[in-house]
Amino acid sequence: MDERQILDFEKPIIELEKKISDMKDFATGANLELDSEISSMQAKVDKMRDEIFSNLTRWQKVLLARHPRRPYTLDYIDLMTTDFVELHGDRCFSDDKALVGGFAKLDGKPVLIVGQQKGRDTKQKLFRNFGMMHPDGYRKALRLFKLSEKFNKPIVILIDT
Repeated sequence: MDERQILDFEKPIIELEKKISDMKDFATGANLELDSEISSMQAKVDKMRDEIFSNLTRWQKVLLARHPRRPYTLDYIDLMTTDFVELHGDRCFSDDKALVGGFAKLDGKPVLIVGQQKGRDTKQKLFRNFGMMHPDGYRKALRLFKLSEKFNKPIVILIDT
C-alpha cells in the first residue's frame, strides 16, 4: 500500500497486519505451526481496529470519508449485486460517463441501480468528469427511472458526495 494513502490513525493497524503477513510467510517457508500466535495477533488487530474507529475525532472522520482508497459506486455494485448490466446513453445526445446505471440482481431480485462514479486515478477522473454530471447524465437517469417504472422494478440510488 502506498504510504501516502495511509492515515495516521491507521498506521498501528497496518503495522500489525504486516507483522501477521510476515509471520505467515515465515511459517510457510520454515514449515512451522504458528496458527495460535497468528490468530491471537489477528484478534489484537480486530480489537485495535474497533477501538480506533470507535474513537475518531471529527477531523479523522472527514479524512476517512475523503480516503483515496474508499469504495466507489462500481465497487458497491460489484459487492452488492450479481448480473449487473450497465445501460448507456440518454437517447438524445450522448452517454454521460459520470452516471453509472443498469439492471442487476440484489438478493436474487432484479433492481435498477443508479449512481455517480468519480474515478480513482487522474485518467479515470477525467474520463468520469470527476463525478460531475452534464445535462445528458440527468436525461440518462430519467430514462433509466422511466424504464424501471415501465418494468415495475425497484430503484436503488447510490449517492457519493
